[in-house]
Amino acid sequence: MKILAINGSPREGWNTHTLLEEALKGASSKGAETECISLYSLNYKGCLSCLECKRKNSPELGRCAVKDELRPVLDKIHQAGAVILGSPIYLDEVSSSMRALIERLIFQHISYRREGTSFFERRMSVGLIYTMNISENYLEKAGYTGKFKNYAALFERFIGPVEMLISTETLQAADYASYELSIFDEAARKERREKVFPKDCAKAFEMGAALALKNA
Repeated sequence: MKILAINGSPREGWNTHTLLEEALKGASSKGAETECISLYSLNYKGCLSCLECKRKNSPELGRCAVKDELRPVLDKIHQAGAVILGSPIYLDEVSSSMRALIERLIFQHISYRREGTSFFERRMSVGLIYTMNISENYLEKAGYTGKFKNYAALFERFIGPVEMLISTETLQAADYASYELSIFDEAARKERREKVFPKDCAKAFEMGAALALKNA
């Protein structure tokens, strides 16, 4: 059984990537094989609306037909026991690389036949990890709560059950003085990194362990 993590952040070793690695450590602790894939190392685009994944009697029915560097990733997700997607929030949305993957991943499975809504013939657990600058008490006002619910509903409809982790007020830089970031309290962010972020890492570990046990 394999647990696959997809890193939608361009910053290796930072918040999103760290939480994904902790989730994989949790999965590994329960005997799962694990792998983390960085989307920003790949060259691909979002859905091209070619409809080849809907073509009748096609070997590509229910499968994205675009043969680029994302195609092997989609194949790995299809074969995994569970998948964990991680992304920072940029301009009120997941990263562009993660959004493009979601388009390709979900649309290939959407069936417009009267017999059913999905070409995906099994249910696969999905973990969703989000990292962001805003505070937890601002999530609702910013519209993030509804957005995250919508993504969860999308995956639950076409892929499988969802577990979610939201990490707020994350550290943006090791040295704030080197950037125009004066609206942020560097000391407070670093203190949160030391005291709160480890708790998020523990939650990520628990997510990975739970996904491994659920899909063993």
